[in-house]
Amino acid sequence: MIRVVVVDDQQVMREGLVALLGLIDGVEVAGSAGDGRQALDLLGHTAADVVLMDLRMPVLDGVAATRLLKRDHPDVAVVVLTTYADDASIADALRAGARGYLTKDAGRAEIGAAIRSAANGQAIFAAEVSDRLVAALEARTVTRAKAELPDGLTTREAEVLGLIARGLSNPEIAAELYIGEATVKSHINHAFAKIGVRNRAEAVRYGLEKGL
Repeated sequence: MIRVVVVDDQQVMREGLVALLGLIDGVEVAGSAGDGRQALDLLGHTAADVVLMDLRMPVLDGVAATRLLKRDHPDVAVVVLTTYADDASIADALRAGARGYLTKDAGRAEIGAAIRSAANGQAIFAAEVSDRLVAALEARTVTRAKAELPDGLTTREAEVLGLIARGLSNPEIAAELYIGEATVKSHINHAFAKIGVRNRAEAVRYGLEKGL
């Protein structure tokens, strides 16, 4: 049996979750708490495998409680179950040590799957949370790539210079990037002006020096 503690400051929600968990095979409710401080006190004398943790609570919120819980009970997994799915809430919960993140529109099957995954050491997220994590990662990757490009080059201009360094002609570059030859020429002219070269040989040398 997976022993679960429910933490939520709303009594109706807390009691509803306790009742719902009672319908999930292999799950046993070890206790419930109305805020993070009560949860930590409960875990001081109650064995648990997973904690379903709300975020916005009085006395001690879910992020602070998760951080302290992971410090004092590192083997207990935390799955956040909250109304909020904004980037800041997700990031704070994950930094604190949460292993899963669900929103309160999750159904019994999804909550049961999250509890089992967390108990087995796996991470699980609601679909909208996963989408936000992927979007944030992609945005960070693009921002980092732009920041690392020299001389104010755009990503496309850097791509074109890289293909020039590989020896591709304008028509071949156009085919590689699925753009027109006129667009390729425009990118080349802009790139050459930015990096201060006059011909393809100099551009190749520049590209090799800059790792493009």
